[in-house]
Amino acid sequence: MIEVKNLTKSFNGKVVLDNISTSFEKGKINLIIGQSGSGKTVFLKCIVGLLPFEKGEVIFNGVVFNRLDFEEKQKMRQQMGMLFQGSALFDYLTVEENVRFPLDMFSTMSMEEKKERVNFCLKRVNLNNVNHLYPSELSGGMQKRVAIARAIALNPKYLFCDEPNSGLDPQTAIVIDNLIKEITIEFNTTTLINTHDMNSVLGIGDKIIFLHQQRKEWEGTAQDILHTSNEALNNFIFASRMAKKLKESLESPH
Repeated sequence: MIEVKNLTKSFNGKVVLDNISTSFEKGKINLIIGQSGSGKTVFLKCIVGLLPFEKGEVIFNGVVFNRLDFEEKQKMRQQMGMLFQGSALFDYLTVEENVRFPLDMFSTMSMEEKKERVNFCLKRVNLNNVNHLYPSELSGGMQKRVAIARAIALNPKYLFCDEPNSGLDPQTAIVIDNLIKEITIEFNTTTLINTHDMNSVLGIGDKIIFLHQQRKEWEGTAQDILHTSNEALNNFIFASRMAKKLKESLESPH
């Protein structure tokens, strides 16, 4: 479990996260939603320790992460898998080398053990015979799956995903959503996802946090969101769906 208590973050005196408290359960898909500029990515970066914050605590299974020293944080980060927006694969490395990267950095495995783990992770995301290809030779959906394989290479307790469906067509987005859901259940990870995609919210969301005007405006389940009377959340849902329909109409052949 991850607990966030009274987290406050500002840039140059401007508050971007205002006294946010919540918790994220193990084995669940926890989604963070909100308009652009609502602080979703900043929130995620604060939780994983990429950004310092002025007030509050982030607690991983009873350990106050933000109070740890550099070496202790680095050790804790070995328990975290991260899927960045745009996949963030290394263009100059092969698929195998990309997935092996965290193993090279943080494990004491032999090369044979690393290759075995890489093959397991690639098989788990339904990729075969791609080890020696480069990212540029893969489709967007395949790149996302490679990025997921890399994120789970160290068998993490925590999985963080920043807009995993960004740039993907609707069908591929559903495949990625289902894959993240399956991995969360299979490995019993605590999974946090930043997303604008309401299909993801309704399709795989166990818990949803809605950020609005620097605060936690609402939290609940995917079922709860269908019946919410929260005006800001309903406006966000309506705007998200309209934007998605417009994007799909512009991309469809005429």
